[in-house]
Amino acid sequence: MNIFQFYKDQFCDLLKDNKYSCNYEKISVEPPKQTSFGDLAFNAPLILAAEFKKNPLEIGSEIAELIKKKFKEFENIDVAKPGFINLKLKNNFWISYLSDFNTHNKKISSSKKKINIEYVSANPTGPLHVGHCRGAVYGDVLANLLSFVGEDVTKEYYINDYGNQIHMFSKSVFARIQEIKENIKFPLDQGLYPGDYLIEIANNIIKKKLITDISNYEKIKDQLGSAAMSEAMLMIKSDLLALGIQHDLFISEKDLVSKDLISKTIEILNQKQCIYEGVLAKPKGNEIEDWEPRSQLLFKSTKFGDDVDRALKKSDGTWTYFANDVAYHAYKLERKFDKYINVLGADHAGYLKRLKACVDALSDFKADFECKTCQLVKLFKSGEPYKMSKRAGDFITAKELVKAVGVDAVRFMMIYRSNDSQLDFDFDLVTEKTKENPVFYVQYASARIHSVLRKTKFDNSVFEKSHLGLLTSNVEIELIKKLSLWPKTIELAARNLEPHRIPYYLYDLSSSLHSYWNLGKEDSSFKIIENPDINLVHARVFLLNKILSVIKSGLSILGVNAPETM
Repeated sequence: MNIFQFYKDQFCDLLKDNKYSCNYEKISVEPPKQTSFGDLAFNAPLILAAEFKKNPLEIGSEIAELIKKKFKEFENIDVAKPGFINLKLKNNFWISYLSDFNTHNKKISSSKKKINIEYVSANPTGPLHVGHCRGAVYGDVLANLLSFVGEDVTKEYYINDYGNQIHMFSKSVFARIQEIKENIKFPLDQGLYPGDYLIEIANNIIKKKLITDISNYEKIKDQLGSAAMSEAMLMIKSDLLALGIQHDLFISEKDLVSKDLISKTIEILNQKQCIYEGVLAKPKGNEIEDWEPRSQLLFKSTKFGDDVDRALKKSDGTWTYFANDVAYHAYKLERKFDKYINVLGADHAGYLKRLKACVDALSDFKADFECKTCQLVKLFKSGEPYKMSKRAGDFITAKELVKAVGVDAVRFMMIYRSNDSQLDFDFDLVTEKTKENPVFYVQYASARIHSVLRKTKFDNSVFEKSHLGLLTSNVEIELIKKLSLWPKTIELAARNLEPHRIPYYLYDLSSSLHSYWNLGKEDSSFKIIENPDINLVHARVFLLNKILSVIKSGLSILGVNAPETM
């Protein structure tokens, strides 16, 4: 139970019953900024003061009296400036809360929503590198989170397997095949992809006998392109699996083009009067010597909030990359999801408005569409930054990162900061066995509690909950209060698409658990197992088991292991 939402609903009903009308959406019940203020902070006096033109402290006193009369579970109710009511719950409330606490997934909407999350969608011209890891993990954890709260999630990958980059990729593979079979040196002056991973792709094509005649690239380019793309996607799917990621759908750009979906989509926009022939203004910034105005087929994206209208055709008459993207999103809309989420890299920040514009145009503003951008990841080791450049073949792959620190560390740390913030990934930190390493500290909490459960052979089904009243120390009550933040954390993370709240909460909870554990070393009365009062032992183990259930649920959402031993 989210006690903050519960008491907001209860208090709002109380206000309505006593004719305190206002915009109830503005009313909140939150954890106070300082624990010394109590357990709940209610802002109604501040909101009602303007409505009733009265001093907020005076209104606060009136409402505090109403709460005292109706609710008996509060130990203290104080009115504080500038217009809050701070409430402290009695210990027996927290014992009752612990008794009934569960970590079952909770629906945050009245009906199950169909949600499409497109993430990773890296160009299939090489293996995934560290720059892809953050968006990959963010998208995957977000999918787990939304599934946990009861939504129907489809995880999708859009394969950009069409256009000049794929042509250059195929030529690069062809050059590697010639290098292997005919000892023709790989050309470094033709703008090809030079990465060593191409040697593996070329060897696989040779081994599978997918291409036999390599005398003329033009004759085999289509066949070779398909074979190379197939091998590249096998490589990418292997990289994703190393990160613990499996998509539900892979949508090919080439397939959309072959089905003529681009022309059909552009015609839909034309019927909506969103297409016109026009001349774009000269790009701002650096002078472009060979720029000249020309008539183009344009999408009226400014009509839908974009900065400029967008070209749909190139000077050679072929569709632009954006036109293909418009068709892809039209195909998404055809499948009728309730919400669409695109996870993009920081290099696509300038693409967000035009994507939103095309979805709004195609759906007549009816589609719930949102883009989430993941900022850059910077790698550090021994105080020195690692650099990567995919084109040059000089980059750290996702598999190399996983091999170096483990998939648990990669997934936990890639989601440990908000996607809007740059992330510094420190190799040394994530391999330390200290409090400063969040993933270690959370997993160590799991292992410690598991060790207690093994030693006590605790059986939750036969535990007598009346013994929970023996949990009277402040540190134990504070642990229960920490547990009560879990439902609110989940709901906020899911509603705001902010999965970083989960590892942050788990680290905070685990830190409190470790502090509680270490108390027994200083004061024997806090020893969890070695205590003469067996009922107190069982009550404490019950509390630890509830903490473990949260840690396991949270780590499961993150796709991280909850170890039983370490």
